[in-house]
Amino acid sequence: MKLYIGNIPFDAREEELRELFAEFGAVGTATVIVDPRKGRSRGFGFVEFLDPLHGKAAIAGMNGKEVGGRKLVVNEARSREGGGAGYRGNRGGFGGDRGGDRDDRGDRGRPGGGRPRF
Repeated sequence: MKLYIGNIPFDAREEELRELFAEFGAVGTATVIVDPRKGRSRGFGFVEFLDPLHGKAAIAGMNGKEVGGRKLVVNEARSREGGGAGYRGNRGGFGGDRGGDRDDRGDRGRPGGGRPRF
């Protein structure tokens, strides 16, 4: 069972994440997602348990627990396959509306928001 671990400290390392969740059972993998430009954690990662019962126990025991001054968000990871809702911020899997200014000049200060009109 693969778990999403959100709101982790920005200095978190994979070994620390593995150790933190090992109290619930055998951890298959522990991954911290790193921002390549900044070289630090993006604030989330994934832990995979070999036994789904251990994963459920980890969700119950760790969701909302404070680690490094931050309350963790722990839930079952969603599949990226199919690009369905839930992946990429619940925007239908294709990025959705990015927001921004909604005046008559568009998002980037140019007519039409800098996007080609067909």
